[in-house]
Amino acid sequence: MIQVSVNGIVSAVTERIVERSREKRSRYLDRIEAAAAARPKRKALGCANIAHGFAACSPQDKAALRNGDAPNLAIVTAYNDMLSAHQPFETYPEKIREAAREAGGTAQVAGGVPAMCDGVTQGETGMELSLFSRDVIALSTAVALSHQMFDSAVYLGVCDKIVPGLIIGALSFGHLPAVFIPAGPMTSGLPNDEKAKIRQLYAEGKVGRDELLEAEAKSYHGPGTCTFYGTANSNQMLMEIMGLHLPGSTFVNPGTPLRDAITRESAKRALAITALGNDYRPIGRIYDEKAVVNGVVGLLATGGSTNHTIHLIAMAAAAGISLTWNDLAELSKVVPLMARVYPNGKADVNLFNAAGGMGFLIRELLGAGLLHEDVTTIMGSGLSGYVKEAKLRSDGSLVYEEAVSRSQDESVLRGVSSAFQSTGGLNVLSGNLGNAVIKTSSIPPDRHVIEAPARVFHSQEELQAAFRAGELNRDVVAVVRFQGPKANGMPELHRLTPPLAVLQDKGFRVALVTDGRMSGASGKVPAAIHLTPEAVDGGPIAKIRDGDVIRLDADRGTLEVLADLSSRDDMIPDLSANVAGTGRELFQAFRAIAGRADAGASIFEVA
Repeated sequence: MIQVSVNGIVSAVTERIVERSREKRSRYLDRIEAAAAARPKRKALGCANIAHGFAACSPQDKAALRNGDAPNLAIVTAYNDMLSAHQPFETYPEKIREAAREAGGTAQVAGGVPAMCDGVTQGETGMELSLFSRDVIALSTAVALSHQMFDSAVYLGVCDKIVPGLIIGALSFGHLPAVFIPAGPMTSGLPNDEKAKIRQLYAEGKVGRDELLEAEAKSYHGPGTCTFYGTANSNQMLMEIMGLHLPGSTFVNPGTPLRDAITRESAKRALAITALGNDYRPIGRIYDEKAVVNGVVGLLATGGSTNHTIHLIAMAAAAGISLTWNDLAELSKVVPLMARVYPNGKADVNLFNAAGGMGFLIRELLGAGLLHEDVTTIMGSGLSGYVKEAKLRSDGSLVYEEAVSRSQDESVLRGVSSAFQSTGGLNVLSGNLGNAVIKTSSIPPDRHVIEAPARVFHSQEELQAAFRAGELNRDVVAVVRFQGPKANGMPELHRLTPPLAVLQDKGFRVALVTDGRMSGASGKVPAAIHLTPEAVDGGPIAKIRDGDVIRLDADRGTLEVLADLSSRDDMIPDLSANVAGTGRELFQAFRAIAGRADAGASIFEVA
């Protein structure tokens, strides 16, 4: 066990979260204790109810479920074969059923949840459903588990909104143990920086659609997660550092014997920690304040996705825990940036894993006192159990070895003492425009401070048209507003990255300010995102006019318009184009009740 005194800031932030959350967390724990007291619920179901529950099972499983003494495992799956990261899940249920039988239990697919591909919907109207799909996934998870047939659950999900939604749903059934099973990243294709160059050349009109499509197809070329370090891979990092994956399981490629062994062992582990045995580990207890802080530290140390400044808050709230952007900002002051994975560097997640991966990262952070070691995980007590690499024995079974103690490639992954920068990769900006988030890990140091006149837009398309017309060839802060949760569902604005990057490469001092989101793969242009209050909710961004000077200072953590807005009226937008089509009319109620970005942009009030 690695035992080091916890860093004073990490400890203080954790204590503040504990105190702030005390009442809600207590109510949450009381609720899951009451649910656990009735276990296993299926034994109390009526005969017709239970018969419906096992009617289609194999004879072996039917006998076990009829008797009611063996543990039954819920499989909640986000499988579809359009989404590359989720395509491998097609074969998981049968592997899990087989492993469950070997462990003396049973397993059933309790239900499926939707899984959007943000890569497919980028820049399209479907992207306006993306953030809300997280809460739909949580609702779908609750429906799947509502049959009360289960003693534990495994969750098959990888990508952007899927894992946060599964976590929120799982925490609603916090009395059940939960093991998250990843599918792993696709093998490396066209390097991410080469893909980015082709995108930029296309934005400049120097290559055509055929060349762009060829580059994209070589980059996204097979089953598994996209290999850049966006939200999907940030999700997987979080699940391991928070103790909800098996150790060393996060970045193993799909379709390999090791990946299959991890899947089988994950199912067996989920059955080993039910209330029917003597090692009961419900997710509602594992997912506590220390686990949440560990997740934030991991995100900062790896320069993870900005989307998690929204998701982590919503996920924590589902467990009765109040996390704030200020907590993230405080932790960012003491957590160093240890990884350079695209868009924060040239490497992909396969190279990160080869350099030492999660085992090395956790070893270093524990040794520096930046993680809480004294947590409960699905493996047992203590995060030291995650300073491991997963390997295969000659008989095909899973075995753990100690993680490397030195990085195998310091251009990709470094120890705390030689980190790429002394502070985390995410900062919070505050000022007279409100509060926003900025990802600094991929921004050149000479671009951390930008002061320039504003050019205001109400859509990505408007900005792209101005770029093509040559109207932005100057120092400029692009303000893209009415992109928040209440306005249009807070779509990612990833198509803004190439034109703004072109302007920056021409030598102009450029930044973005928006109440919308950028992709977890946001690049090298300074971007103050998730600005709250949003424009449609009375935020000062609604008062900005073309030519107003805006100053963004990522080092000092400030965002200000250098103008007096007090006498100006809010801009009243025409949002009629956002209310219908591509299913958006079905989400009108979501837009009406969505919370602020800094509160998780959720439709739920929990705990």
